[in-house]
Amino acid sequence: MSRALVIQGGGFRTAFTSGVLDALHVGRIVDFDIYAGVSGGAIAMSYFITGQYRKCFEAISILASDPHFVRISRAISETGYMDIDHLERIARDEVPLNLDLAIQNSTHKDVRIVATERETGHAAYLQPSREDWIDATIASSTLPFVTKGRHFIRGIEYFDGGWSDPIPVRWAYEQGARHIVVVRTTPSGVRINQSWPDYLGSWYFRTNKALSDCFNSTHIKYNDALDFIETPPEGTTLHELAPIEPLKSGSYSYTSDSIIQDYRQGLDIGLEFVEQKTHLRAKNI
Repeated sequence: MSRALVIQGGGFRTAFTSGVLDALHVGRIVDFDIYAGVSGGAIAMSYFITGQYRKCFEAISILASDPHFVRISRAISETGYMDIDHLERIARDEVPLNLDLAIQNSTHKDVRIVATERETGHAAYLQPSREDWIDATIASSTLPFVTKGRHFIRGIEYFDGGWSDPIPVRWAYEQGARHIVVVRTTPSGVRINQSWPDYLGSWYFRTNKALSDCFNSTHIKYNDALDFIETPPEGTTLHELAPIEPLKSGSYSYTSDSIIQDYRQGLDIGLEFVEQKTHLRAKNI
């Protein structure tokens, strides 16, 4: 039966995710058949697939300290007050994602980066190639109203996958996964209502029914994923690795200290899971 790793997004909360995945790397829990990452989770997933230990955390730290990344003066510009294209520079130059290893290690694996297709408002499960892997992570992380709001791949416009499939656990199940590990960036079981960004999006795109519906239904899709996690179908083993309490960093708010604290909590949660799995292996369970 297929094993899947599903990774929620979360902006700078991805520091927690990078800690969890570094722990899995150390514990050699790396053999998955299906990968699905959303937004910041897609970035963390990419470094995990290449086996580049601590590099995601390093990339997040560099981005957070970049004085050009956040500029309130750009809030009403096409770039957005967070310049997501800085991510490309980091992934190519400062903390290079090893694309050769990404392709090599994903051979015979089903790797998907989740983005939202702007024309339809539907989730797109992008299969990255060497040529567009970094582009796909940028598309998955492009936030309307915060960053430039759209990114083109092969002539198609995409934005953040968190609006169309925030936790693609049901999708992984539909691909045949029956052993699923879900890495979260919000505490387990906490339902959400429609957020102000979602409400703003539904109003802003009110003349585009597909996009308006997308923003109106994000919280419903999110809560549906939690229902699946809490009550998976019979014959499915599901492990949820989530913070115990809200993380110190937010999607857009952070300090160097908050990023370090979230990373360390992720390490702790990940190491607990590794210890549990090691104990079961020792008992041959």
